[in-house]
Amino acid sequence: MDRCVVLVDAGYLLGAAASLLAGEPARSRITVDHATLIQGLRERAEADTQRPLLRIYWFDGAPDRVPQPEHRRLRVMSRVTVRLGALTRSDGRWAQKGVDAAMHAELTELARNRACSDIVLVTGDGDLLPGLMSAKEHGVAVHLWAVQAADGDYNQSEDLVAEADERRVLDRTWITRAVRAKELTGICAPQPAPGPEIAAILSAPLPETAAAAAAAASRTADARPAAERNGTRPTAAATAPCASPERGADSPAVRGVPTPKDLAGLGRGPAAGAPQPVAAQSAASGASATPSATLRWSSDKGWVERGAGNGLGEPPETASLPMLAQLTSAEQRWADREEDITTVGGDPFEVGQVFARRWTERITDSIHLQHLSTEYPRIPHRIDGELLRYAARFGLLAHKDDQIDEHDRYAIRAGFWREIDARTAAEHAPAGD
Repeated sequence: MDRCVVLVDAGYLLGAAASLLAGEPARSRITVDHATLIQGLRERAEADTQRPLLRIYWFDGAPDRVPQPEHRRLRVMSRVTVRLGALTRSDGRWAQKGVDAAMHAELTELARNRACSDIVLVTGDGDLLPGLMSAKEHGVAVHLWAVQAADGDYNQSEDLVAEADERRVLDRTWITRAVRAKELTGICAPQPAPGPEIAAILSAPLPETAAAAAAAASRTADARPAAERNGTRPTAAATAPCASPERGADSPAVRGVPTPKDLAGLGRGPAAGAPQPVAAQSAASGASATPSATLRWSSDKGWVERGAGNGLGEPPETASLPMLAQLTSAEQRWADREEDITTVGGDPFEVGQVFARRWTERITDSIHLQHLSTEYPRIPHRIDGELLRYAARFGLLAHKDDQIDEHDRYAIRAGFWREIDARTAAEHAPAGD
């Protein structure tokens, strides 16, 4: 029939795109707009073959063949069918099993049944050569598409290239419409207008790094007059409190959003000369002082100091904040799942924002938002646990090389606080604004 079909080896397409844009074939180094990518494949296939599209087959690997979030988003798109092989780990590396065999079977079956007149193959694996030759023998025109190679050479089997009827290269311009490389930068803390207590906590160095922080401040003070003499101002990237993915041995341990353990370290006794948080000063001047407690963040292991409230050092008004599940009706839960599948991309920062947006939109009493804001940068235990469980739906927080990805956790929580900050600013904006 006069229709075209596209068979996509996702491991090849996204791995080659990562090599081109990020310098290595790790798919974790890129973010993908799947809706834009699928639309681009459809338009390019119809233009190249001069035939209407029958279907796009997306072949990929998944642990135990269980669909991942990107697979769930893809399979609800029109004219897209997802076929999953196994994803296994061997010698510390992930490898697809059964994907080539599934592509070969689909290719030969489509040609044998004369389901289409043109087949577009987006792959580089020479194992598909027998299937390609079989399709040609059944009178199907085979179009082979490649992703532009990072080194300017082929990233496909030469036998495939020789046997294909037509060959096209998806260049960098085409790829970057839907794929972009992740920036290897730290996650900046949200910048609300914190109260004096929060400002004091954030400005105080950690006990073990007080000397290093003082040295860094001295270097910054020495550098600033030179910049001002040159008529320049420090950029936002240079002054933002971001976490650096790599730092020298003498650099202070600065993080985008301090952990509860960091805050507890401040409470147990800062180094000499470190500024005391305002909250601690006011507590010391009162009739009774409550010792600081340590919240155990989900990634921490070891001891937990119990305090007042819910036994985790949280005040009762914070410990009793409603969880998102309690605020969500059955209809909203269905709509949330639909949005997660079709809209939410799974970027850690975005996931935190989506969760916070839903929570703030559904609370009925603004006092809850005020109580939450007073806890910045520490998310109350129950809400934090629910946030991380929500993030796990998108494959975040998974074990990578047997290590829990702390960078994702910081990004999730930074996105949460950025959205809370935006909502708080909107609540307090003058009526005329």
